[in-house]
Amino acid sequence: MSADENKAGAESEKDIRHAQKMKKIKAARDKMMQSITEEKGLIIVHTGAGKGKSSSGFGMIMRCIAHDIPCGVVQFIKGTWQTGERKFLTEHFADKCRFIVSGEGFTWEVQDRQRDIQAAQAGWEAAKQMILDPEIGFVLLDEINIALRYDYLDIDDVVSFLLTHKPEMTHVVLTGRNAKEELIELADMVTEMSLLKHPFKSGIKAQKGVEF
Repeated sequence: MSADENKAGAESEKDIRHAQKMKKIKAARDKMMQSITEEKGLIIVHTGAGKGKSSSGFGMIMRCIAHDIPCGVVQFIKGTWQTGERKFLTEHFADKCRFIVSGEGFTWEVQDRQRDIQAAQAGWEAAKQMILDPEIGFVLLDEINIALRYDYLDIDDVVSFLLTHKPEMTHVVLTGRNAKEELIELADMVTEMSLLKHPFKSGIKAQKGVEF
């Protein structure tokens, strides 16, 4: 038997073993999926030092729009910073996604704790109304974890509201670094973005389309 024939035979055996393995995996997954039938509005937390927390939340907003699910965004902290997501949604999908900006900028730029607190609390009041709105099925609270971290908002108030007032089928996503333990405990899904490397540390500034 030639080398090419030996190679072809080995590949054929690999294909057979692969097919058998995938068949077993599919059977196990099909069995698991039969027991997973519940639907509910999820509380989702995106946290961690790595990039992608807001980006992931806005990716879900795009999905909602595609599925004709009315949605809303309350953007904490970033304030007057003109993000690409905000520009895109307000200019093209204002009828499908309500967008509220709360805050005048990052805390180190404003340098006025009382103004930050007032802005965060105004944003939370708007967020509660949005979550309670029966016409809205998905709410993104972008960077709310920062407001909670600096105690601009009462974590007990936020947790209590989500536990007792959030409609059963409404999804709520909360993003930002340093998510409070109480929020992590409450959430149905928590993802921590880890930082391995970032261009900022090499002296490269934030750029359109990547950072904002």
